Amino acid sequence: MVRPGVSDVLDELFARRADEGVSFAFVARRGGGRVAERYGRRPANALQPEAEDITASTALLSWSMAKSITHAAVGLLVRDGLLDPSAPAPVPEWEGTDKESITLLQLLEMRSGLRFVEDYVDGEASHCIEMLFGGVDPSFAHYAAALPLDHEPGAVFNYSSGTTNIVSRIIGDVVSGGTGGDPERRRGAVSDFLTTRLFGPTGMSSAVAKFDEAGDFVGSSYVYATADDFARFGELYLHDGVTGAGRGERILPEGWRDHARTRTAHDPDSGLDYGRHFWLWPAFPGSFACHGYEGQFTVAFPDRDLVITHLGATDIAHSRGLQMRLARLAELL
Repeated sequence: MVRPGVSDVLDELFARRADEGVSFAFVARRGGGRVAERYGRRPANALQPEAEDITASTALLSWSMAKSITHAAVGLLVRDGLLDPSAPAPVPEWEGTDKESITLLQLLEMRSGLRFVEDYVDGEASHCIEMLFGGVDPSFAHYAAALPLDHEPGAVFNYSSGTTNIVSRIIGDVVSGGTGGDPERRRGAVSDFLTTRLFGPTGMSSAVAKFDEAGDFVGSSYVYATADDFARFGELYLHDGVTGAGRGERILPEGWRDHARTRTAHDPDSGLDYGRHFWLWPAFPGSFACHGYEGQFTVAFPDRDLVITHLGATDIAHSRGLQMRLARLAELL
């Protein structure tokens, strides 16, 4: 039974004016089951000329929520003893350069020191747009790794999709048995790894990762899944890497949840803190969140044993209002 007040807030959320944004799906999970859900309608757009009714089975794009999934993939390999976050990141382009001391941990904290402009509107000034859509390099990781070092590694926080794609390629190197090689072989190895080691055990049956032309997972941006499956991913972290709402098997290292939510920076634009490929909501101590462009959110609240997921299209100008509504839902649920 939905608690009093929840339906009213969901009504407001899904009835927003078009200029404030549109909500495609909302799911809340507690104790391994859904405690609230709502689905909307995706309007027609340039890529999809017909409007679409969203259902519980509709797979939607993560955008940067994929960064948190990349953190989980790193955790799997750390537990296997195949990656050490404190060691210099194994990036071939950096050997013998001023970048060779950059650690995997600094990449996860977005403190590599590498230049990267994370802009989603101005294609003239955005490394993000050029990397993902410009067709300038088939390897998104190579594109990002080649950018200049502007700051001493570890000194400055700079949110960067390029940084995550460097991490994704490192994952691909470990899983596929080496650097470079046939893109199809790399893509198959990483796809199998994510499916058998992460998506399958977590119950994310709809999840599909996308790859660049070099065969590497675009861990910055591209995972498709249902709202419920994104919430299941949140539950994995809610229970510190144990599947099945804490009743299944451990797949991530013990303490990997705290690794993700260790505060490493503050973002004055959003008023939020940053951990390691997860955001933190200061108003909810202990919480941690996956964020994606245009209002994709999966937020875990350990003290409430609650995970909420919202998917939709909300302009950044209205992002704060959307987050306030989601915070209100968390308080009510």
